[in-house]
Amino acid sequence: MTDYSSIDFSPIIDASADEVVTESYVRDVALPSGGTLALITLDNGRDHTRPNTLGPRTLQGLAGVLDELRDRAAAGEIAAVAITGKPFIFAAGADLSKVSTLATEQNARLMAQYGHFVLGKLGTLGVPSFAFVNGLALGGAMEIALHCDYRTLDASAAALAFPEVFLGIIPGWGGATIVPNLIGIEKALEVIVSNPLKNNRMLKPKQAYELGLFDAMFGAASFLERSVAWADGVVAGTVRVERPNVPGKLERLTKWPAAIKIARDTLKARIGTAAKAPYIALDLLSAAKDNDLERGFEREDEALAELISGDQFAASIYAFDLVQKRAKRPAGAPDKELAKPVKKVGVIGAGLMASQVALLFARKLRVPVLITDLDQARVDKGLEYIRGEIDKMQEKGRLSADDANQVKALVSGTTDKSLYADCDWVIEAVFEELGVKQQVFAEIEPIISPEAVIATNTSSLSVEEIGAKLEHPERLVGFHFFNPVAVMPLVEVVKIPTTDDATLATAMAVARKLGKSAVITADRPGFVVNRLLAKVMGEAARALDEGTPMPVVERALAPIGLPMGPFELIDLVGWKVAAHVQDTMVGAFPERFYASENLHRLAEIDEPLSKTKHGKVEDLSKAGKKAITLGKTQVSEEEILRRVEDELAGEIRIMLDEGVVAAAEDIDLCLILGAGWPFQAGGTTPYLDRVGASERAFGAAFHDPRIAGAH
Repeated sequence: MTDYSSIDFSPIIDASADEVVTESYVRDVALPSGGTLALITLDNGRDHTRPNTLGPRTLQGLAGVLDELRDRAAAGEIAAVAITGKPFIFAAGADLSKVSTLATEQNARLMAQYGHFVLGKLGTLGVPSFAFVNGLALGGAMEIALHCDYRTLDASAAALAFPEVFLGIIPGWGGATIVPNLIGIEKALEVIVSNPLKNNRMLKPKQAYELGLFDAMFGAASFLERSVAWADGVVAGTVRVERPNVPGKLERLTKWPAAIKIARDTLKARIGTAAKAPYIALDLLSAAKDNDLERGFEREDEALAELISGDQFAASIYAFDLVQKRAKRPAGAPDKELAKPVKKVGVIGAGLMASQVALLFARKLRVPVLITDLDQARVDKGLEYIRGEIDKMQEKGRLSADDANQVKALVSGTTDKSLYADCDWVIEAVFEELGVKQQVFAEIEPIISPEAVIATNTSSLSVEEIGAKLEHPERLVGFHFFNPVAVMPLVEVVKIPTTDDATLATAMAVARKLGKSAVITADRPGFVVNRLLAKVMGEAARALDEGTPMPVVERALAPIGLPMGPFELIDLVGWKVAAHVQDTMVGAFPERFYASENLHRLAEIDEPLSKTKHGKVEDLSKAGKKAITLGKTQVSEEEILRRVEDELAGEIRIMLDEGVVAAAEDIDLCLILGAGWPFQAGGTTPYLDRVGASERAFGAAFHDPRIAGAH
């Protein structure tokens, strides 16, 4: 077994001179029944915008404090030790900026071992140890709590989670070993594997308590006092701690292997096999059945050494920084102070997309929203959809009864366009045809205020052409949502040459209030996401047309790690939509985009065209096979993948040269948020660099140095 005390951890400590250290402050608290509890408070001295984090020097400080407390316990000076955080924050886990800069395999192993060494001291103090989790607790912070003998939780804690798998690693300071042996394998799979892969879903305090991760939960008003009193009861023997979710022998023998197999099969069907971290997490959870903590910690050490020094962790940290930092400070955004107030919204159209947009505006902005269409029947259908969605949110507890009634009251519908007169923001979401969009704007512009912003939700048409007949084109902006509107986090904000700063600032402010991340793009065909998806779909259609079976084409792109294959995606968005986007791109760039007659024939059949099983495409439907003509050449999976990689690399280079976005980072941000491009790939451009596609396509790389691991 590893003797952590004999390991020299100085290489990672010495390399962390610039770490924002979270100090471990100690004060003695008198227990009601007599005796003393030594209370450690984690505090980095910053405000709530910089949570406590756990880097090598933070761990070094905590280790020194725990050694002192072990000596005090041996001398009979203290009866218990507890650890808590600064107001509202326990800790946000390991300092990822430190982890990523120490990412050699040797340093990665040292980071894992140092965490085990230091946190392990919490269980060997000679007196009971308690975690008083008073707020945000992620990753390594949850593992601090797990190493304590007992745990209490503030009922108002902002979020609790093990997000590691989301970031391309695993809970490697004890989490992957302790959690399944504390709450059972099925619940452990949920919090360690499933939740991170659901856009990093967090646990609410009640959920975490009911899962068995904590022994007691108290309200915020008297959390510390009640936690101390509870701990006193545990020490004195008057409070008995029961843990009914701890797995028994029968569960380990029967339920454990079955749960792991189901989880593995589900993962393969849902995300493929490109991502390493989820499967390594499964292996660790499976092995934890032996309930041998020392061996489990050694397994975690080796897993972290492999993952932290690998490509996927480096790419995940790059993607995480894009979403957390660049998305909040969009490139090219004008001064926020220029944004105009939006007190009433008009949505032109009452179809599915328009209704989704109207509902989002009403929910998030809480201002009156007016929808209109060609006749009252269409308007009524849109209103019925909106009210039905609000009812569903109320039933699921996402809206209170009062909020639901308020949102319903804010949305109205009419065929009388004169009611748009007092709108500050008007957005069209009508049929994707240039003439139709120009016509609705021609009807609306004379009615609305000259100050009102006009937006179009076009997915691929020229925004400048849509506004070519406007009297005031300076207040026109593209505002492209992705479907489903409530779920997809990206809005492409399209700036045309005439768009003024006030309009652009208003669009960015509105996107932020809607809870969306906005990327500013130039007015080029397909903008970012659809232009690049058209490349992927075009190459998939080319291979199909040549005679390659559909499942082969789907499998070919598996190494990228996309959430679904190209034909599964087309089935989701609709073959007519896919054919339209392809037409737009082929019309704009006929020499670079593939035109497939078969795609149009399939679009004429009004039904899903891919047979699926377990979420994966098996083949074309009978109707689909009858509609198309295929060649006799089967292209290999390797060739299809190479074509897609090289075409994407070349097209992105052209887009950057054209100034479609400010930088490659914006391309990646768009594809991560708008197309589900995987975090562990780092979006698109780091992946294309790593596989050599950038070099093949234009003789260089998007990033220098490459975004890759140490090995």
